[in-house]
Amino acid sequence: MKARRKQVQAASDLALDELVPERLLLDAVVEAARALGWLVHHDRPARDRRGKWATAIQGDAGFPDLVLVRPPRVLFVELKSERGTLTDAQQGWLEAVAGCPGVECYVWRPRDWLDGTVLRVLGGA
Repeated sequence: MKARRKQVQAASDLALDELVPERLLLDAVVEAARALGWLVHHDRPARDRRGKWATAIQGDAGFPDLVLVRPPRVLFVELKSERGTLTDAQQGWLEAVAGCPGVECYVWRPRDWLDGTVLRVLGGA
């Protein structure tokens, strides 16, 4: 029974990933945040000279996908597919900023958009 439940969950996660890929989730969150008055920051990757995708940073890897600010709130958000896992570096960043007063940290997946969690956190629901 437990193995069957895992198979059903895996199939469900795959279907959600196909329905709402991470890029679409990012676009939806950014659009909603802006519409609700949040300042939004996201670093977009670009192709380097060799054609490989990379995000130019100076500092520690794993910085969250989004920083959203609407005083007095500051949100650090990592976006993941249903099956995606946090890297150690991403986990480290979220743990570090979660320890700062007044900062909220989230990992949002397609299911969080679909069930209204994202909009509730942003204050639009």
